[in-house]
Amino acid sequence: MQYSDLTDFLSTGAAALAKGPIAMVFAEDPVELDSTLRHHLDAGFRAVLVFAPENFTLAADVVDEVHRVGFDRARGDLLTDHVNRVIAAAPGQWLYYCYNAEYLFYPFCETRTVGEMLSFHAEERRDAMLSYVIDLYAGDLGRYRDAVSIEDAYLDRTGYYALARPDPANNNYPKERQLDFFGGLRWRYEEHIPPPRRKIDRIALFRAKEGLTLREDHTFSDEEYNTYACPWHNNLTSAIVSFRTAKALKLNPGSTFDIETFKWHNSTPFEWHSRQLLDLGLMEPGQWF
Repeated sequence: MQYSDLTDFLSTGAAALAKGPIAMVFAEDPVELDSTLRHHLDAGFRAVLVFAPENFTLAADVVDEVHRVGFDRARGDLLTDHVNRVIAAAPGQWLYYCYNAEYLFYPFCETRTVGEMLSFHAEERRDAMLSYVIDLYAGDLGRYRDAVSIEDAYLDRTGYYALARPDPANNNYPKERQLDFFGGLRWRYEEHIPPPRRKIDRIALFRAKEGLTLREDHTFSDEEYNTYACPWHNNLTSAIVSFRTAKALKLNPGSTFDIETFKWHNSTPFEWHSRQLLDLGLMEPGQWF
């Protein structure tokens, strides 16, 4: 199922948006694109859209399982525009978005589908879920020069923190139930990261509705979507483990020569299991057991 661009998909393939949850994967490069698609297909998404240039080749076991939509990176970062167009075309459906070499984890994801998790979340009258983007990096940069390795992946076990999110429309008083989260490589190498890109929070799972729009800073026009919990108790949160920052830092000429290794005393091997992320406090099960 291949479409020349998003306009073509929305005119001829929009039936794929009839049942959610729906995943959108934006391919910045071919790195671990196939494993990203396999991971989200295995999670139970009813449809997976992959936005990728024509010259990116997909593996035989995933090419017929996804909806491939032409995506021209030369025109700049079109993610916000494309997500908003899908929102407008799929009101009422749960949507998710990420980049290649990023993998969604949620509590008990090894035994429960993303649809089951979102059904519980919706019963708690929640239409969005906070995700933390947790940086992964290869332990041996001499062997893995782009800092990406599924078999040799590490993450930071400490160093995460949150700050109040000021409201410019209310004399910069903190917004209710909203925080800016920081940590990982964006914190340890912040001199190489522009300030607007240092946050690690992303509302990656959300229910589309009429008039809703995603903003450039990964927040939504409806402020309730940007909250980490409801007023009554803590809610589920998820994690997106991501090689994206490590890859950028090692491929960027301005930072690559300053980094011989990403490992430090608080590095630990990633076990590719939700229990590790729960134990480290990098996602929250809320009332779901």
